[in-house]
Amino acid sequence: MSTYDASAIAVLKGLEPIQKRPDMYTRTESPTHLLQEVIDNACDEAQNGHARNVTVTLHADGSATVEDDGRGIPVDTHPGEGVPAVQVIFTVPHSGGKFDDGSYKISGGLHGIGVTVSNALSRRLEVEVRRGGQRHAMAFEYGAVVEPLQVIGTVGPKNTGTRVRLWPEARHFDHPNIRRANIQHLLQARSAMLPGVRMRLIDEASGDTLEWHYPGGLTDYLAERLPGEGFVSPIFAGERYVSGNDAGFADGEGAAWALAWAEVGGEGESFVNLIPTPQGGAHEAGLRAGVFESVKEFASHHGLMPAKLTLQAEDVWRHCRFVLAARVKEPRFQGQTKDRLNNREAMKLVASRVKDPLDAWLNAHVEAARQIAELAIRSATARARAGRVFEKKKASGVAVLPGKLTDCETSDPTRAEIFLVEGDSAGGSAKQGRNRETQAILPLRGKVLNTWEIDRQAIFANTEVHDIAVALGIDPHAPDAPDSVLDGLRYHTVAIMADADVDGAHIQTLLLTLFLRHFPRLVARGHVYIAQPPLYGIRVAAHKGRPERRLYALDEAERDEMLAQLGDEGIPETKIHVGRFKGLGEMNPEQLRETTMHPDTRRFLRVTLPDERDAVARLFAMLMGKGAANERRAWMEAKGDQTEVDA
Repeated sequence: MSTYDASAIAVLKGLEPIQKRPDMYTRTESPTHLLQEVIDNACDEAQNGHARNVTVTLHADGSATVEDDGRGIPVDTHPGEGVPAVQVIFTVPHSGGKFDDGSYKISGGLHGIGVTVSNALSRRLEVEVRRGGQRHAMAFEYGAVVEPLQVIGTVGPKNTGTRVRLWPEARHFDHPNIRRANIQHLLQARSAMLPGVRMRLIDEASGDTLEWHYPGGLTDYLAERLPGEGFVSPIFAGERYVSGNDAGFADGEGAAWALAWAEVGGEGESFVNLIPTPQGGAHEAGLRAGVFESVKEFASHHGLMPAKLTLQAEDVWRHCRFVLAARVKEPRFQGQTKDRLNNREAMKLVASRVKDPLDAWLNAHVEAARQIAELAIRSATARARAGRVFEKKKASGVAVLPGKLTDCETSDPTRAEIFLVEGDSAGGSAKQGRNRETQAILPLRGKVLNTWEIDRQAIFANTEVHDIAVALGIDPHAPDAPDSVLDGLRYHTVAIMADADVDGAHIQTLLLTLFLRHFPRLVARGHVYIAQPPLYGIRVAAHKGRPERRLYALDEAERDEMLAQLGDEGIPETKIHVGRFKGLGEMNPEQLRETTMHPDTRRFLRVTLPDERDAVARLFAMLMGKGAANERRAWMEAKGDQTEVDA
C-alpha cells in the first residue's frame, strides 16, 4: 500500500493545471475555442476603437492565424515579472490588460486566462507585434518560450497591431480540426455588431476568402435569418447605453438589439461584450422581461385581451426572433468558456433599455403590434385550455389545501413551483417576492418531524408533514411504485428554501428524508430542488465613476473570490462592506427574489438518486434511524475532520 503523506500532495504551477485538466478551461470537442480566445482579444481592440481590421486565416496544415491592426500587445518589460509583457500575457494565468478601467472600457476578457490556455494547449504558438515603429516576434512550444522576443524589422509609426498563429495539440481534443463553420458564424455576427470593422476569413484549403458587411448592423443580420413563410413582423431594432450615472449602472453599459416576431416560432442569439452566450443568462432575461411588459401593456390598452385570460412571458417570447448584444462593465460569466452571463443586475439593465423604445415602436406600428399580440394571445389560450383539462382530471376527491399555503395562479403543474420556506418571516418575504402566476409559498414552522422510521399511514399526524403532502397533491408510496402515483402532483418544481446555516441544512435533511422515504418517485423523477440563498452580501460603494453595486456570495470561498476580484479592479477596502445574512428573514422581498427565487438569477440544486440507491438508503438509515446511534457515532468519529463548521 502506498504511503499517503505530504509527498503525495502535488502542486501544479504555471500552465500545468491547464495541460493537466484542459476541459476545465476550454471546450475539448475541438480546438475551435482556442482560436476564439485569440479572436476575442482582437475584437476587444476593435470594440474599444483601436482596430479597424480583423483577419482570420485557416491554414492547410491545421494551424490558424489572427491578425488585427490594434495597438499591439505591449513589449516592454513587465515591472513585476521582469520579462516582456507579451510573454507574461501568454504564459502567466490571470494576467492581462483588462483588469483596470484605463486600458479597455468594455471587454469580453476579464479572467486574464484565455490566450494563456490557447498557448498551453498548442504545440507551437507564434506572436508578432507591430508597435513603436518596430516588428517584434517570439515563439512558444507547449506554452514554454522557445524563441525569446526580438526585433525582426521596422514599420511605419502608425502601423500597429498583433498577429498570432497557433498549432493546436491534437491529443487534447476529441477532434483535431478547428471548425470553420463556428469561426465563420462568429466573425459574421461580430461584423454586424461592429459595422465599421472589417472582418475577413481566409481558408487556404478551399481557397475561399469571405468578408461581411452589414451597414444596418443587427437589423441586416437578423433580416438574413427570418423565415419566408407565415406572418413575420417588421424588425424592431435599437440601442441604448448609459451616459453618466443612470439608475445605478456604469457609463457605457447597455444593449443593442434587433427583434421580430414570426408565426413559425422564435429563436435567437445573444452576446455580452461580443462574447457569444449560447446558454443566455441575465441579459436575455432582461430582454424577455422588457418585451413581455410592452406587449402585455399594448394588448391591454387596446382591449385585445379576452376576459379571464392571463398573458405570460413565454406566450410573448415563443414567437420572438432576436439578436441581443449587451455591454456590461464587469461581466461575470459561468465558467471559462463564458456560455452564460450571471450578473443579476444585467436583467434590470437590459429591461430598462428596451421597454420604452419598444412601447413607442408598438404604438407606431399598430397593425403589426396587433398581430404580435394576437400570436401571444393564441399561445396563452392554448396554455389555458391545457390547464383546464388537467383540472377536470383531478376534480374529484381533492383535499382542502392548507390555509397557510399561498398558492400560485396557474393550473399547469409543469409551470408551477412550490417553495417550502423555513420560518414565517421568510415566508412573508417570499410571498411578496414571488411570481404570483407560477410560484406558491408554504412556510414551515420549526423543524419537520424525522419521518425515517414513521409508518407511511402515520405521517399525517404531524401538521407540517400533512400540509406538505396535501399541498403537493400526492400520497405516500413505495420506491417501486409506478410513475402514475405522481398523476396528482400540483407542482413539478418542489424547492426546499432554508437558511444558509447549520439549522437550515438540518431542515433540508429532514425534508429530504421525508421525500426519500415516503415520496421516492418525486425524487426519482427530478422534481425536488434545494434553493441556495447567499450567505454573504457585499456592498461596493461608488468608486471612480462606477456606481454602487451589490454582490451576493454563496459561501466563504465565493466571498473570498469576489473580494479578490474587487481587489484586482483596484477597489479599496474602505469602499467594500461585507455583511452576513443570519437567515432568509433578513432579506427583503427584492433580495430574496433576485438571489433565490427568480428562474434567471437563482441557484438551484436538483436532488437526484445515484444508481446505488441501496447505499443511499443505508446512509440515511444510519444518519436518521433512532436505533443507529452507535453506528452514527463511529461514522462521525471517522468523518468528523471533514466537516465545515458554521461559525
